[in-house]
Amino acid sequence: MLSRLTFLQKPQRPSDPTTRTIDVAGRQMPLTIRPDSRARRVTLRIDPGGQSLKLTVPLGLKERDINDFLARHEGWLMTKLARFPRTNALNEGRYVSLRGVPHRIERTGKLRGVTEAVEIEDEKVLLVGGAENHLPRRLRDFIKAEARKDLEERARAHATTIGRKVNSITLKDTKSRWGSCSHDGNLSFSWRIVMAPPYVIDYLAAHEVAHLAEMNHSPKFWAICETLCPQSLEAKHWLKRNGAMLHVHDFGASA
Repeated sequence: MLSRLTFLQKPQRPSDPTTRTIDVAGRQMPLTIRPDSRARRVTLRIDPGGQSLKLTVPLGLKERDINDFLARHEGWLMTKLARFPRTNALNEGRYVSLRGVPHRIERTGKLRGVTEAVEIEDEKVLLVGGAENHLPRRLRDFIKAEARKDLEERARAHATTIGRKVNSITLKDTKSRWGSCSHDGNLSFSWRIVMAPPYVIDYLAAHEVAHLAEMNHSPKFWAICETLCPQSLEAKHWLKRNGAMLHVHDFGASA
């Protein structure tokens, strides 16, 4: 006899995503498989941070074809995943980049005190107070504050250069985009950008400010962007190559 729960369960549709765990050279990786009626080929992506995978497949693709695709691309996955640590947990002794420079995390052992970037015996260090379980949150708050300082200064300077006004600046922890600009002058940035080199931070500020004049990606927009930040092309390439690494660290829940 079927239980009442069986009748209440939502039936699985062919387009519903499924999840599984796959082994990549001894590394257990969560994999989400998403059938898409618009897909014409199989696409495999590593999520920013390197802790999970996404596979988009044409609707109705057979299971054996999915498994064959994964087997053929295991070498590619091994090479790409080698860049990422096996865990994104933050603890003492690990390194976090600030403006492109790796800083070693060191707890002060004190329950109070501000987080600060210092130099100890020619090594860049982030000194963090508080209980050990508060370390990710304290680091996150410090990095967000540093990001706001840099982005506020650069965005408002660029806006002055082109005769535009920034209404507000919001910092978020987004994976899909590094920044955005609204028609009323509200700019939004991912605070993780402050872990990138200074010219990349400047490029992101310039990019969103350029949208205050051109809400598109036309040649005129790129001309403004490159005028504000001459290293725009180099910064774009840096983000394409290294942007996912800025999502490696787990700072805990954040807006």
